[in-house]
Amino acid sequence: MIANALTGVVAAIHLWIVVLEMALWTKPQGRRVFGTTQAFADATAALAGNQGLYNGFLAAGLIWGLTRGAAGFEFKAFFLLCVLVAGLYGAATVSRRILAVQAAPAALALAALWAGV
Repeated sequence: MIANALTGVVAAIHLWIVVLEMALWTKPQGRRVFGTTQAFADATAALAGNQGLYNGFLAAGLIWGLTRGAAGFEFKAFFLLCVLVAGLYGAATVSRRILAVQAAPAALALAALWAGV
């Protein structure tokens, strides 16, 4: 099912964001992805870890929905909507790049889910 594959991609993206925000935030790879300095990364590591935890909850909800088969429709729809709203907010307040990384994949997965494909 296309919707499940796209939902899996969105979950994987958020698992990667968890790693970036919780484990790599102060490391060169994390700083390169987010375009931060070492001083900024060190000063905001706790905040980034908190963001990472919330992204982990989004991934967990999507994975939970995927494991429930047909009964997971509402879980997937809810968590994809959460990801979409978070992506839109992030694009408006932080970086338009978030539209492509977070919001667009969620919107595609949500559209496929609602279309039943």
